[in-house]
Amino acid sequence: MRTPGTYLCTMASVIDERQAEIADEFAMFGDWMEKYEHIISLGKELDPLDPEDKVDENLIKGCQSRVWLAAKRGNDGQVVFTADSDAIITKGLAALMVRVLSDAPAADIASAKLSFLDEIGLHSHLSPTRSNGLQSMVKQMKLYGLAFTASA
Repeated sequence: MRTPGTYLCTMASVIDERQAEIADEFAMFGDWMEKYEHIISLGKELDPLDPEDKVDENLIKGCQSRVWLAAKRGNDGQVVFTADSDAIITKGLAALMVRVLSDAPAADIASAKLSFLDEIGLHSHLSPTRSNGLQSMVKQMKLYGLAFTASA
């Protein structure tokens, strides 16, 4: 385990700090069955999506299962993401991404280097379709970051 604050050099963003927390969290699990169980539990803890956000415009293209992602500008100017899915693992992946990127500045979201995905081994342990869906989710969240940055 690393010590707090050593994930990236001196001035780490809130996104970098969250990535480090998640990497440390996943390092505590002995095998991938435990990691999958943790991902599922994160999905169960995900705040419910407002019914008005569960519309076709918020569906992530490229996901095998149905994944809805909504983004709004919070009162403090940060981007607030909410998500839901009809598949339990995918809902857990959405919860991970919301945890890392929600309530962060739009410019930070757009430029985020999401190294925790490789560090915890997600890309090598997800099926190709789930991995593609995760990449589509990341891409959409970064696009929201760009859009909110441009509109600021």
